[in-house]
Amino acid sequence: MKYFPDSALVQLEFDKVQALLEEHCKTELGKEMAQELRLHTHIDYVKTALQQAHEYKQLTLLQEHFPNDYVLNLKNELRLLGIQGAVLSGEQVMQLRKLAESMGSIVRFFDHDRRVTYAGLFEVITHTHYEKKIILIIDEILDEAGLVRDNATPELSRIRMSLFRKRNELRRVFDRSLSKLSKLGYLADTGEAFLNGRRVVAIYAENKRMVKGILHGESDTRRTAFIEPEETIELNNDVASLERDESREVYKILRTLTADLSKHSLLLNNYHIILGTYDFIRAKSKLALDMDGNYPMLTPNAQLHLVDAYHPLLLLYNRRNAKPTIPVNLTLDNNNHILVISGPNAGGKTVTMKTVGLIQLMLQAGLLVPVHPSSQLGIFRQLMIHIGDTQSLEFELSTYSSHLKNMKHFMENANGKTLFFIDELGSGSDPNLGGAFAEVIMEELAKKHAFGIVTTHYLNLKVMANKVKGIINGAMGFDEENLSPMYKLIVGKPGSSYTFSIAQRIGLHPALINRAKNLVDEGHFQLDKLLNKAEQDLQKVEAKEKELQQLLRENERLKREYEVLSDKERKNQQFGILKLQNKIKEDELAYLKDMERKMKQIVVEWKRTDDKQKVMKQAEALLFRKREKAINDKLEKKVQDKFQEVLGGSLEIGDLVKIKTNGQVGKLIEIRDKRGIVKLGNIPMNVLLADLILVKERPKEKEAAAGK
Repeated sequence: MKYFPDSALVQLEFDKVQALLEEHCKTELGKEMAQELRLHTHIDYVKTALQQAHEYKQLTLLQEHFPNDYVLNLKNELRLLGIQGAVLSGEQVMQLRKLAESMGSIVRFFDHDRRVTYAGLFEVITHTHYEKKIILIIDEILDEAGLVRDNATPELSRIRMSLFRKRNELRRVFDRSLSKLSKLGYLADTGEAFLNGRRVVAIYAENKRMVKGILHGESDTRRTAFIEPEETIELNNDVASLERDESREVYKILRTLTADLSKHSLLLNNYHIILGTYDFIRAKSKLALDMDGNYPMLTPNAQLHLVDAYHPLLLLYNRRNAKPTIPVNLTLDNNNHILVISGPNAGGKTVTMKTVGLIQLMLQAGLLVPVHPSSQLGIFRQLMIHIGDTQSLEFELSTYSSHLKNMKHFMENANGKTLFFIDELGSGSDPNLGGAFAEVIMEELAKKHAFGIVTTHYLNLKVMANKVKGIINGAMGFDEENLSPMYKLIVGKPGSSYTFSIAQRIGLHPALINRAKNLVDEGHFQLDKLLNKAEQDLQKVEAKEKELQQLLRENERLKREYEVLSDKERKNQQFGILKLQNKIKEDELAYLKDMERKMKQIVVEWKRTDDKQKVMKQAEALLFRKREKAINDKLEKKVQDKFQEVLGGSLEIGDLVKIKTNGQVGKLIEIRDKRGIVKLGNIPMNVLLADLILVKERPKEKEAAAGK
């Protein structure tokens, strides 16, 4: 993307977004990619970059781990790998192993389903392959700590075995010498020490001539001398010689290993770039999570349809300070492609313009942007900006001269793929003359079909916006009651500058304000006043609409709650009916099973006994038992209607009692231990006291009610 002037990206604060992105990068390659972030005009590239950042963001939100754990900055190691005869250390080789291991983990991550779900992320590795041989080559030579294995070559195995034996022999001889010198009282320190790579003993300085060996040095106080005993000199020489042999052999092995790995240097370089790319994509997703970045809809045509768009840096700043941020909503298309924003100073005109510009830059750099996903943005080929005081000291140009010079560039180079931003068009000159030139500039840019936003206080530009095809008005909201800006863009109408309202807010004397009003052209003043009133009326309408929407939402919520409760009650009723039906079916089933069992028993008795008459009576009793039960239930109902149970009462002679077994009621006339005699009519009946229940007659009205 081309941009004008050279400071355009800095003026729109794109460099600050780059700095935030770089902070999220862990690898040097990722940081370089953030520093060199380019603005692209190919929609396919932009779409891929946005999709990759969006997919990584989804991975993060779903808490799904992506295996790029190692932070590997291996530019130096990979450079050495490409130089013939270079030798990498064991530690450097293990870093390359981590690189190959990371690549293997990433390749395994993309199973069949993930290749479809995260197609953008998978595309990063489609042009490479994972080579298992790299790790096998390294593991054959080095252990987990990056040290050369004993069995790397037969020669190294022989040297290390000899070294092991010599060191053991040296230890035994040294211990004997240490014990002897200790007994003689020559030792200043019983512990062993090493000096110049040789094993030595610490001897009191006055005894150093009494010990045969090589003097390697003395302590700072000169009270202790460090001597290599004569008995260990030859063994120390042998150990040193074997250690040199070991170092030479290890160097040869690492040189061979480096040469083997150099055959895969191009592949390893590619792995390094891939891991850096994934680090960069992760940083983009982290930045998007910080500023609520989303993946909007893309179109190849020049277009802007922003829904709930936030200035990224302002959003972060306000969030840190617990302040709200007002979003921008606007549409620029083929029919309306230039927006003229008017309104009071410090009302948010410039911030609105910068919000649109920065979001477009971020989008074409492949960054997710803080807008609603339903937003639709196009691709522009050039961006032009004129914000603030741009006078040039180098060319000795005044503010207005510099302004006109920039406008000349705009008019000569703008086209249908241009997005421009002009702050305070026509300012810096006589209002009438500056306003005239501003109209000419606007008409020319409209003819070129360029897309852009212009801020102004000129009434003539507000008027022309409704007359010239492609230009529309917009205003920044202002709360006149509280005399404070609302920072809200209202598209479709011009805005008042609220000059006199702001003067009133800061406490200017009313007489001065009235004098100023008298000096203003009556038509000019009336138009500004009309705009002022129209805006306040619109705000009242919006407030009423907001209140209505709130009531509609509340009504909808209550409706949903009622439907939920109604549905719940209906389900409870259905459940109760089913439960009752199931209980009836269970009772019937139990009765039928009992009947079946008893009928089988009667059949067995019929076959076994000769007294068929007796069996017939049993069958008859069984078959008519249900009818008897119904009769008994009816009698029981009559008893319950006439008598009620007395809880907690003790039985005494003369009490009315009900027999549990048959439900009949009589008078208790005698008690004998655990039994009692109950008179049923004129017939006495012997019953267990446990089968008797104390009852009393119901009152007549209650009896009638119970019967009913």
